[in-house]
Amino acid sequence: MTYKRNILITGGAGFIGSHVVRLFINKYPNYNIINLDKLTYAGNLANLKDIEEKPNYTFVKADICDFERMQEIFLQFKIDGVIHLAAESHVDRSIKDPFSFAQTNVMGTLSLLQAAKHSWGANFNDKLFYHVSTDEVYGSLGEQGFFTEETAYDPHSPYSASKASSDHFVRAFQDTFCLPTVISNCSNNYGSYQFPEKLIPLFINNICQNKPLPVYGKGENVRDWLYVDDHARAIDVIFHKGKQGDTYNIGGFNEWKNIDLIKVMIKAVDRLLGRPEGISEKLITYVTDRAGHDLRYAIDSTKLKEELGWEPSLQFEEGIEKTVKWYLENEEWLNNVTSGKYQESNE
Repeated sequence: MTYKRNILITGGAGFIGSHVVRLFINKYPNYNIINLDKLTYAGNLANLKDIEEKPNYTFVKADICDFERMQEIFLQFKIDGVIHLAAESHVDRSIKDPFSFAQTNVMGTLSLLQAAKHSWGANFNDKLFYHVSTDEVYGSLGEQGFFTEETAYDPHSPYSASKASSDHFVRAFQDTFCLPTVISNCSNNYGSYQFPEKLIPLFINNICQNKPLPVYGKGENVRDWLYVDDHARAIDVIFHKGKQGDTYNIGGFNEWKNIDLIKVMIKAVDRLLGRPEGISEKLITYVTDRAGHDLRYAIDSTKLKEELGWEPSLQFEEGIEKTVKWYLENEEWLNNVTSGKYQESNE
């Protein structure tokens, strides 16, 4: 079969990536989707069991930092579009090991950009390099205001510094080589298939197991939460309709203090487990705050809504209810991930 597009999605076995792969596979049967993932601890092929036999799906295990391999993949699959999600993304890990974050997030992105430039030559018709970034590159907000596409970069952690650097390389390739690019910066995602080192799946699991819920500082830090399926829909819209060279902020219009979010989660888990609602609040344990912990993130998605017609479909209470139900109904997936057993099937 001749496909209309050959799209490389990096990090497609991860949390957000698997949702993007699934959306594109099912929505665009005339697109050939190549899922490239190194299958580090955060990659899990079980996230894509439901679509792995689809005729327009190919999985390739590779490291984006391997420039020669990236060149081979662009040539082999005649790649004409890239949605680049592969990244090290956990702030605490970046504080312990900044070198890995610089290697993957900066040099890996540069490797892909260079491979795209070499493969596409001077013919950029119907080509696009879409780089998925984070709101953390903007730094921290006070109690008022929002991040917009014009907000100056002010990263505070090794993770956000590495993502900021990769954003700059993408724009440099657009300006220097006229490579067609687009960037999106999203707020915190939540939903199914998220690796349980992140706050929401970690706390759902801990509540179920009656384990402590470690809260940084006083839990006053504020985040804007975006349901992962809404993020995948935004990526779809930006990939197809976004203006080349532009940046689009993707937010859920869902600001929550960490401690308030945790209490909503506790009530949902308790209720769905048949416990007295709120009884698990006794598990909350306040711990020393994270180094360089940004106080508040909040994204203004007005540009994305007005120019491309996207807006989130769920408010947080509805989204967290669906998310909690998913983790409770997929106990085997959660157990395989927390035990490390899932890595056996990745080999």
